[in-house]
This record gives sequence, C-alpha cells and structure tokens, in this order.
Amino acid sequence: MKTLLFTLIFGVVLLAGCEGQDTLVIYTDRHYETDDAIYDAFERETGLSVEILSASADELIQRIQSEGETTPADLLFLTDVGRLERAVDADILTPMDATIVAAIPERYVHPDAYYTGVTKRARVLVYHPDRVDASELSTYEALAEASMAGRVVIRSSQNVYNQSLFASLLDLQGEAAFDAWLSGLKSNLARRPAGNDRDQAKAVFAGEADVAIMNTYYMGKMAFSDDPYERDVARALEVFFPNQATTGTHVNITGLGVVKHADNVEAAEALITYLLSENVQNVFAATNYEYPVLESATVHPYIEAWGAFNEQTIPLSRLGDLYPTVSMKVDELRFDQ
Repeated sequence: MKTLLFTLIFGVVLLAGCEGQDTLVIYTDRHYETDDAIYDAFERETGLSVEILSASADELIQRIQSEGETTPADLLFLTDVGRLERAVDADILTPMDATIVAAIPERYVHPDAYYTGVTKRARVLVYHPDRVDASELSTYEALAEASMAGRVVIRSSQNVYNQSLFASLLDLQGEAAFDAWLSGLKSNLARRPAGNDRDQAKAVFAGEADVAIMNTYYMGKMAFSDDPYERDVARALEVFFPNQATTGTHVNITGLGVVKHADNVEAAEALITYLLSENVQNVFAATNYEYPVLESATVHPYIEAWGAFNEQTIPLSRLGDLYPTVSMKVDELRFDQ
C-alpha cells in the first residue's frame, strides 16, 4: 500500500524547508493507511518529522483545551464538519493564511479560514436492485413513507455522520417537519440501529433490509477489500443519490485547522498546502475512495461511475450549531431503541 502511495504522490512539488521546529504534531480522529503514507511522503520531501496522536474528536478537543498554551498540537484533523465547528467554538484554532485555500470551493472552507476541508463524502442510499427498483427511491424524506416500512437500516443516531445528516435535514425542513420525518424513519427501520456503515450494506445484502443509509467511500473500501465477502456485497448493491430534484444530497467533509497555540505554524500550513495539492488529492481519491475537495483532482473510476450529483447548498459551518437539538430529539424519540 505505501509503495503504491509513494508512487502516486511522487511529482508533488518539493516544499521549501520550514524554519523553526523539526516536528509537526497532528491530533486526529482519522485512522487510514492512506494518511500514514502521505505523512511519510511529506517527511521525505521536507525533512520534517510528523507525529500523530489519535483519539476521538471530542477527546482531542478537550485535550487541546486542557493543555492550553502548552499543547504540542500543531494541527487538528477531524472527520466531520460539526466537530470542526465545535473546535472553533472552543477557541482552539487560529485562522490560516487564506491564500492556502484559494483553490478550494468556499463551501468547504470555514468563512474565516479556521479550517478547510481536505476530502468529502456523500451520505447516500444503498439498495439491492433485486428488491428495490430505483424508481422507488427519491429523497431522504421519502424513507419515512409507508412504502418503506421495515425496509431501512442505519447506524446509531449518535454517530457523527448521522448527526450531520440529521442537522442538515432539520435546517432544510424546519422543526415540525423534521420531527415527523424522524419518527417516520424510526418506524420504518428493519432493525434497531447498530454497527458501522459497512454493516448496513451487509444487512441489505443479507436480506435483512432493502435500503441502507451510508457514506460513499465505504462502498469503495468494500469493492476493493481483501475480504471476498465485502467485495460480493459491493458488487451486488447499487448507490442512489437522494434529493436530486430538490435540496441535494448531504455531503460532509474531513478537514483540519491550525491549533491556536501551535509551535510550528509554518510547517502546519505547509502540510495543509501539501494535502490540498492536486497529486495528494488524487491519492485520497485513488486509495481511500473519498471525493477530493480540489475540483481539478481526479475521482476514482469506481466512484465516478455513479455520476455527478447535486449537493446540499446549506453552509456546512451551520451544522455544528444544530447538533445539540438533533441529539435532544433523537434521545426523546429513543431512536436507537
């Protein structure tokens, strides 16, 4: 894997040496071999050393807060825009040089450049074509209709991917309509929410349900998995982008920002520049099956075959503000029970 990644990364313009400390410290909740190989390539090209501290997003935010001015963290790299917004609210990030993100569409960058998206993923419907005709699918909202009773699976409502999806629908639908939708969706679940996104696809493949809500890149990971069963699952299922004629499909970002008390800001911004370069964006797409945020980068052919799609246009930075309301509503409904 790393040999392939180095080959793909080769050709990225060598960054000028960064003055200051030789070690760049990243706090992250991402856990991909792709990232490790990219950091290794960055070290080789710059002479800098990259150190990683991995934990959940909430744990990392709390840790940076408690460390204060003594934090060793230079960058915070998280898998969800809501958690990035939480970091902004916690006053642990500092704006980056806006020229670094000039080529990235505005909707993937914090309005004041406290963070930028690095990759994106769509939260889609995955279905078994033997039991579902694509004409039956249309919107997230339609999953709450009577025709979907007992046919839908989803992971826990407390999962950050669902919290962001639910927050986007709360913003678009308004509170009363969202409450009715959430109740209808719960009524239509084939089983209690459990497992991760891959488990939802496997449930559809096994006939436990007909439609799953999940992130696109998991389909890519299963399609090219070392596990033949996962490859069978991916081959059997189809992807549907909901709300194409209305509000668009929900898209979330993984992104990062410079920590407020970072000791190595220049190196941190150099790594951000590196991650947003076309070659490295191509690596994320080619090996982790994520959509690049740089529009000139190349989408993996497996993902590209699904076609272009319309995205929700609500500001991603607004989602974090709605998390508390979403959490309250799913708890009151006992969505996961």
